[in-house]
Amino acid sequence: MIVTGASKGIGKGIARVFASKGAKVLLAARDLAQAEGAAAGIGSAVAADVSSEEDCARMARTAVERHGGIDIVCCNAGVFPAARLGAMTVADWDQVLDINLKGTFLTVNACLPELKARGKGRIIVTSSITGPITGYPGWSHYAASKAGQLGFVRTAAIELAPHNITVNAVLPGNILTQGVEALGPEYIARMTSAIPQRRLGTVEDVAYAALFLASDEAAFITGQTIVVDGGQVLPESHMALEDL
Repeated sequence: MIVTGASKGIGKGIARVFASKGAKVLLAARDLAQAEGAAAGIGSAVAADVSSEEDCARMARTAVERHGGIDIVCCNAGVFPAARLGAMTVADWDQVLDINLKGTFLTVNACLPELKARGKGRIIVTSSITGPITGYPGWSHYAASKAGQLGFVRTAAIELAPHNITVNAVLPGNILTQGVEALGPEYIARMTSAIPQRRLGTVEDVAYAALFLASDEAAFITGQTIVVDGGQVLPESHMALEDL
């Protein structure tokens, strides 16, 4: 299997959980040293920028050479720099869409021949609640990319169903990763107060949802989403949580 954006955070968590269940995992990230560090004790590493068609093709070849094929692809690579409208540049927009949305397409496209050859495959996309369900100031480009991923998932699921390949997505809420930690304690405290479970999610919370979607038990599930957010999207306002 391949996990993109696997050097840290959710991607590394997905790789770790799948490896613990016996999967042969190729961890892909732009920085080879970081990918190799994350892969220690989990699997093997490859440097790949998912916005590059050439890199994605090399990533797929590497998976075949090292592990004999590809049966599961976790399109997890993503970035979320903040920039509000009016200050956001075309370069800002292109960077996020290139990695988050085009990167999903290029990753799947590169792996597709091997998935079809096996006659069975699982594609799991890491989307987000931001875009498909919610919005957040400064992340209009990120939200657009994540909503776009779901449009891709639904059509890809139809096209690939005859090949016994399922395509689904996990939609994390606020997960405690290095990226979220970098937003600071005030952000974390405010986000925690908005979640009915009163905690941020863990990377394992997302990884086990992805694991289910990759399982034989999920063979009849395709084109669907699983929200992993501790109920964050449920309250209509903070008032709904005041007496909890």
